[in-house]
Amino acid sequence: MSAETLLSARGVTRRYGARTALHVTDLDVHGGETIALTGPNGAGKSTLLSILAGALVPSGGTIERASGVVVGWAPQRPAHYGKLSARENLELFARLGRVPAAERAAELLLAEFGLPGDRQPSATLSVGMRQRLNVAIALLGAPRVLLLDEPSASLDPEQRRRLWELASGLRAHGGALVFATQHLEELERADRVIRLEEGRVVAA
Repeated sequence: MSAETLLSARGVTRRYGARTALHVTDLDVHGGETIALTGPNGAGKSTLLSILAGALVPSGGTIERASGVVVGWAPQRPAHYGKLSARENLELFARLGRVPAAERAAELLLAEFGLPGDRQPSATLSVGMRQRLNVAIALLGAPRVLLLDEPSASLDPEQRRRLWELASGLRAHGGALVFATQHLEELERADRVIRLEEGRVVAA
C-alpha cells in the first residue's frame, strides 16, 4: 500500500510582473517521508515552501491538502512579533490557530526549545533564539506536515540535534518534513532530494 498523500502541488507557478520566480511545479508529499529542497540562492526554494504553506498565493496551479492535515511552517526570516516575548508569541499564535490549551502548549514549547519565559521582547533575542522560536511556532497545533526554510542555519549543534530528533518523531507517526537547505550533510537525512535552479525543478 502506498503512503498517504498529505499535501500536493499541482502545476503551481509564481510570477512577479515579468519575472517568474517558480515555473510550473508538481509535488506530492507523503506520510513518513522527508524531502529536501536544494539549489542556489534565488532558485525558488523559499517560494515553493511559502506556496505549500499557504502563505503565498500561486500565480497558477493549486495546492491540495488531505482532510484534517495541519501544516506547520518556519520561514527563513523571523515570523513573529518583535515587541512580544517568546511566551506571548507562542500563546498568540496558539490562539490564532485555535490550539487547545494554548498556554500549556506554549509552556511545553518554551521548555522544549530552551526559550526564555520572561517578558524579554523577541526582537532582542539572539539570532539562534529567534530561529528556535520560529520552529516552535511552526510546531503549534501538532502539524502532520512541517515545512522548514534553512532550519538549522542559526542553530547550535545541540539544537540542530534536537530539531532532527523532532523531525524523526514526526515521520515515525506518519507525518512528513519538507526542508530547504544548501548543506550537503543535511541532504543525507532526506528520502528525496529536489534540486531547483532559476525557478525550475532540474532533478528529483
